[in-house]
Order: sequence, then structure tokens, then C-alpha cells
Amino acid sequence: MQYWLVKSEPFKYSWDQFVADGKTHWDGVRNYAARNNLRAMKKGDQVLWYHSNEGLEIVGIAKVVKESYQDPTTPDPAWLAVDLAPLKKLKKPVTLAQMKAEKSLANMDLIRLGRLSVGTVKPEEFEKIMEMANAK
Repeated sequence: MQYWLVKSEPFKYSWDQFVADGKTHWDGVRNYAARNNLRAMKKGDQVLWYHSNEGLEIVGIAKVVKESYQDPTTPDPAWLAVDLAPLKKLKKPVTLAQMKAEKSLANMDLIRLGRLSVGTVKPEEFEKIMEMANAK
């Protein structure tokens, strides 16, 4: 299993709305690095849900329920989407400030590549975030 992080602006699509919907397609990505991460996602992979712009925190864990396919928001076959379903809300959100203060997370995509909307998460980074969220 691999781990990922997706960013969503809560005023556009929040964790709570995602949970209410029960599933969503992750589309509209127009960055090649983020697109390549979507392409690499496999069914069952876990995805950290990060509220960007307001909140600036990881609030939940989703899972990939459908691997990459043609993004339905564009006729251009270069762009992809995946389907995600909520797995669980974190007991305690993990803020960007907390992650930046944690030396073991210094190389995390979220910290190094702040504008990347779909990033990779190494297993040890995922475990550290779960520890910080009291999710163990």
C-alpha cells in the first residue's frame, strides 16, 4: 500500500461534505506532477485529506476506490481522475505548523512542494502523522 495527500479548500469541498457524499471523484488536476501521482494511485491506497487555504491541517483519511481514468472535466486524455471514499476522520487534526516543526517531516511533499495538490507520503511520514493525530 502507498500513501498520498490531497488538498481541498474547505469552502469548496470540505471533509464533512466528502463524508456526507460517501465518495467523490478527484478531478480537475492540471499539474503534471500531481497528475503523475494520480496515475500511480492504486485501489486501497490511503490518502490524507488536507484542508488548504483555511484550516491548513490534515483532517481525515480517505482511500482510493477507483484507479485513474480519463478526467471527465476535459476532453484532453492527458488529464486523469481517481475516485476516493472517506475512511476515517482524525481524532485530532494535524496542522501545517505542527508538521513544519517536526524534523522527521521536513522532506514531505506538503512541506517541500507546497503548491502541489496531490502529493506522495512516505510510510514513515504517514505513521508520524497518525502519531501526531492520536490515531494509533
